[in-house]
Amino acid sequence: MSEAVEDAAALVEVRAGIHAWVQPDGSWWLNNAGAITTASGQLVVDTCATATRARRFLDALGAATGQAPKLAVNTHQHGDHTYGNSLLPAETVIIGQEKMREGLRVDPIIDGCPPFWSPVPDWGDVERRLPDVTVAEALTVHLGERRVELRHPGGPAHTTGDLVAWVPDERVLFTGDLVFAGLTPLVFMGSVAGALAAVDWLAGFQPEVVVPGHGPILNGDEIARVLDEHRRYYRLVLQAGADGIEHGLSPLNAARAVDLGEFAGWADAERLVLNLHRYYADHDGKELDLIAAFTDAVAYNGGPLPTRV
Repeated sequence: MSEAVEDAAALVEVRAGIHAWVQPDGSWWLNNAGAITTASGQLVVDTCATATRARRFLDALGAATGQAPKLAVNTHQHGDHTYGNSLLPAETVIIGQEKMREGLRVDPIIDGCPPFWSPVPDWGDVERRLPDVTVAEALTVHLGERRVELRHPGGPAHTTGDLVAWVPDERVLFTGDLVFAGLTPLVFMGSVAGALAAVDWLAGFQPEVVVPGHGPILNGDEIARVLDEHRRYYRLVLQAGADGIEHGLSPLNAARAVDLGEFAGWADAERLVLNLHRYYADHDGKELDLIAAFTDAVAYNGGPLPTRV
């Protein structure tokens, strides 16, 4: 674990009673989380990948608010947002989209991370803890007078089971991994076209503060800028996928043919390969081969994918 990155994690109050837990640099396994707190209770949005990081988040949140979470929501199934679920109090009720729950139920990576990353993450003393309540499309949570709307984008995007947490009275949107602020987006377990459509859906909330799944908190004009970057990136992937299929290229070779241009400086550029594997799988009407996709991503990167978790 990188102590410099770990020390930079911070709890930020973005509005009264609404906190974001931001873990720089936001690359592989370093997610954001948060919470909405009122006198009537607290809803946590996501946990963290490792026991150490989840405890640090929950300890900081408890110190700042004087409360333990009554409720929690997972924005999707991936381990950086869910493995810390087992560190929540036993009485905390966890909410998730119904496909998200099933995805976490069968996730093998919590039992031992494959060597696609370096260093290979050590999750610590976490256990698989699934949502207690599932939602298909929408659920409203009431914390006293404060509403928190949990909404599904209507189809696959980052994953098949994404949820956002929207606080309408404060216009704060927790997007989960529908937004990667300044990092390469990842849609290999969702849909490239669906992720592109979800950008317009997110914009429709007209948020004033966005807490992305990874990267810095966004305010004001930064939101439109980052959403536009996502649109351009997804269109680049769609074009690369179409070109690759037309020319008979594998996903790896299609990725190698892409000029990333404005996105070349984003962390985790090898996700292009994973995203193209998703495009090809959807085009062919087949299941995505996760092992083949990650093997190609490692080849594109020239070695295991770096993580600072």
